[in-house]
Amino acid sequence: MAKAIIDDELWALIEPLLPAAKPRRFRYPGRKPVGDRAALTGILFVLKSGIRWSDLPAEMGCGSGISCWRRLREWQRAGVWDPLHGILLAKLRAADRIDFSRVAVDAISVRSAAPRKLGRKSPVAHGPDAPGEPARAPPRRRPRSC
Repeated sequence: MAKAIIDDELWALIEPLLPAAKPRRFRYPGRKPVGDRAALTGILFVLKSGIRWSDLPAEMGCGSGISCWRRLREWQRAGVWDPLHGILLAKLRAADRIDFSRVAVDAISVRSAAPRKLGRKSPVAHGPDAPGEPARAPPRRRPRSC
């Protein structure tokens, strides 16, 4: 395997979160699956470099790109990424390695509380009676054809 993307300390945090591998069939077991660490290395390489899954170099020892993609899909369905994200954020906070000067929060990533739920009226008037709003004409109806 080429340069290690995941060191031993990080792998010790990640490994317990991964689901157990499915048992192999007794008859016609097929090729042995790629190890979890190698698959994660391939996944991170593809996501970081932006290459297509099918272009993952075989020299890396991560198996095929499709195998890595399937493992990513399995881990996503198993819910691996949210707990991993929480663990890594806690570890970074403890080491004081998060730079909050470059943080941006918007309404898409964090939902804001509605003003009415806070017991206040909305500062912006809405509706046809709002000041500055032009009166709306009633909708036109098409004449009936006989």
